[in-house]
Amino acid sequence: MDVSSTEGFGVAEKIALLTFISAVILMAILGNLLVMVAVCRDRQLRKIKTNYFIVSLAFADLLVSVLVMPFGAIELVQDNWIYGRTFCLVRTSLDVLLTTASIFHLCCISLDRYYAICCQPLVYRNKMTPLRIAVMLGGCWVIPMFISFLPIMQGWNSIGIMDLVEKKQFNSMSNSTYCIFMVNKPYAITCSVVAFYIPFLLMVLAYYRIYITAREHAHQIQSLQRAGAPTDGRPHHPDQHSTHRMKTETKAAKTLCIIMGCFCLCWAPFFITNVIDPFIDYAVPAKIWTAFLWLGYINSGLNPFLYAFLNKSFRRAFLIILCCGDERYRRPSILGQTVPCSTTTINGSTHVLR
Repeated sequence: MDVSSTEGFGVAEKIALLTFISAVILMAILGNLLVMVAVCRDRQLRKIKTNYFIVSLAFADLLVSVLVMPFGAIELVQDNWIYGRTFCLVRTSLDVLLTTASIFHLCCISLDRYYAICCQPLVYRNKMTPLRIAVMLGGCWVIPMFISFLPIMQGWNSIGIMDLVEKKQFNSMSNSTYCIFMVNKPYAITCSVVAFYIPFLLMVLAYYRIYITAREHAHQIQSLQRAGAPTDGRPHHPDQHSTHRMKTETKAAKTLCIIMGCFCLCWAPFFITNVIDPFIDYAVPAKIWTAFLWLGYINSGLNPFLYAFLNKSFRRAFLIILCCGDERYRRPSILGQTVPCSTTTINGSTHVLR
């Protein structure tokens, strides 16, 4: 990995770049704050187990947008790193830690959805206990430490390539210093496998099973609807709760698959290049690295907007916050309900989706 400032930007290009980067940072900060506030204020959202992972994910993405992106943006626009070597190592470690934690959270969400949608309710309750959720959340934050602060602060990532790193850290022609993060072959493979390829494989397996289950439930919904036709002169209605549950499962699967698809589009180019670059003598241009890195950062600001557009409960909670508690967006009173509640959950934890 060779992530450094890119040279050769004109004034107009720098203005356009700064505008775009500022929009990404602002989107990530406001979006993730909105998710966290929504879950904290909405009692129904707090009852859903998956949302513990979503809040922790939003916190990781918020830290990326506050502690990592601004310094990268300053270096990119100024074409110079002005904060010293030690803070460069700290900033790089935070970058790897927080982006990896974000990816781990998406993996945990996919596993939670797998147990909720593909298993029986009793199995889900036995698997996703509060203790297990706490352990999974702890793992999302602790495991990335072993591929971020520990090896980077010790310099393990640059063993064997120190001469090349020092050469690229300083540009004698422009008298500029850069925060260079280059990795040797062992670190590139280890970091990429732990931070991306293993979570990616687990997510693919989980979502494949969810997709198969969702297709089966779609066929069951059609059968239930056909069963609702009159057969003996009297109307025979399908089980409304079962039908609603299956529809909710299907929509939840589609929503989370879209989230995963965006994740792959954002991070796959970076991690594929990260593995290839050390084996081609670090020939990937710096501008390509910068583009792929910021494409990954965009993922930190994208998830909240996916929830807002695709999740009815989150969308309602966002509207209540943005409209200062407008009563029009609040759930109807339980006493006044005559139809199955729109907040029905799957195994006690599914997003409420329509």
